[in-house]
Amino acid sequence: MAVTSEATTLWFGDLASGSGATSLDSSDAGEFPVTWAARAEGVAGRTNPEELLGAAHSACFSMALSNALGQAGTPPESLQITAAVTFAPGHGITGSHLLVSAKVPGLSEAGFIAAAEDAKRNCPVSQALAGIPITLEASLA
Repeated sequence: MAVTSEATTLWFGDLASGSGATSLDSSDAGEFPVTWAARAEGVAGRTNPEELLGAAHSACFSMALSNALGQAGTPPESLQITAAVTFAPGHGITGSHLLVSAKVPGLSEAGFIAAAEDAKRNCPVSQALAGIPITLEASLA
């Protein structure tokens, strides 16, 4: 069964001085203020499309890696994944860097790196981001 998730942004004003709020409609998990300054310069207390994309990428990757490790008989004790999505005004989204630290009893570093590379290729969000470079830095804790 397919699941469709929804988010809505309500924007007021022009790009430079305007502002908006993005709400996570399907989950009703919250509403987040957005501005161009937050996107182009980084402003505390405001999110941007790249941070939201990073949240999606880190969550999806963690599920893909957890599944791959479990299917291989070495389920993770814990995974910490940060997705750093870069935006350059005038150029767009230029990449996503996955920083992975994990506790996986009984798995070698080489086996872990192979599983992480596989998850990077097969995570649905990674596949949706195929138009940008996705880099991976993974290690066992």
